[in-house]
Amino acid sequence: MSIFTKAVVLSVVFVAVVCGYWGYQQFIQTVHQPLNISQPSLYQLKRGQHLNHLVNQLQQYGLEQQWPVKVLVKLQPELANIKAGTYELLPCMSLHQVLQLLASGKEKQFELRLVEGFRWRDWQQQIQQHPHLYSDNVDKLTELLSPQGASLEGWLMPDTYHFTHGTDATTLVKRAYQHMQDFLQQQWQNRKADLPYASPYEALIMASIVEKETGLAAERPRIAAVFVNRLKRNMRLQTDPTVIYGMGDQFDGNIRREDLRTATPYNTYVIKGLPPTPIAMVSREALIAALNPIDSEELYFVSRNDGSHVFSTNLADHNAAVRQYQLNQ
Repeated sequence: MSIFTKAVVLSVVFVAVVCGYWGYQQFIQTVHQPLNISQPSLYQLKRGQHLNHLVNQLQQYGLEQQWPVKVLVKLQPELANIKAGTYELLPCMSLHQVLQLLASGKEKQFELRLVEGFRWRDWQQQIQQHPHLYSDNVDKLTELLSPQGASLEGWLMPDTYHFTHGTDATTLVKRAYQHMQDFLQQQWQNRKADLPYASPYEALIMASIVEKETGLAAERPRIAAVFVNRLKRNMRLQTDPTVIYGMGDQFDGNIRREDLRTATPYNTYVIKGLPPTPIAMVSREALIAALNPIDSEELYFVSRNDGSHVFSTNLADHNAAVRQYQLNQ
């Protein structure tokens, strides 16, 4: 081989090496540099859509060439196995990180906070308005679950629930229903002796009243004791939240004397004992309080208008507290 030929060969090899190195650097830069994602964005990969669809979609985030993707999945074949779902793309994510995310199947988790003290109708509206839940079957849930009392009121555990886009709301509600059933049975087994409840469901009803009457968390067991004492003495519970619940849509924010005298299945100024169903969703703490009230002889309480209450063992002291904290306001 002549010197000239050797020089040509060496030149070709050199160019090939340089081009290969340059191509490798371009590849590394392309797959690891941040895409043009300015803020957290949802990306939905539907069933039947594969890697080519993803590559086309990533062009909106600054991916200019497809060849780095092809090289990357050749080097890491597992990244080609992307999964359908809704994902959150974050600022500074690279092509490599996006492929890793979609191959992992770790979809964006959405949340719904269902708060104690609200009614089932409030929760239902909240569920139906959530943009990432499928809620067409929510109206049929009472029939589907057949809860005691023929109502879901009180039967769902308040909590923050996490789910992926498109989750059927019935799945979420069934989860909340099972959590409450399990917790109620557990607490029923650990209840205080000599309580005036014929069943766990009656304890759940009482807990809903405690929930609505309590403004200060520490007072729950004491408020529960008052209602338990009244039940044991065959006294009417006379609690305003039950009246409000029985009024339904007629309640305008005020309770009048005629409302207290109007008979409904929930008006505990008229009926004796507990109302037929819970009147709100119940926290764990309220249920524990209903099943473990403190020992006391108190039969009355009145609000101080700051969330706390004045408790009394007799009507005279109670009326004096009413005059001080309610009638003189």
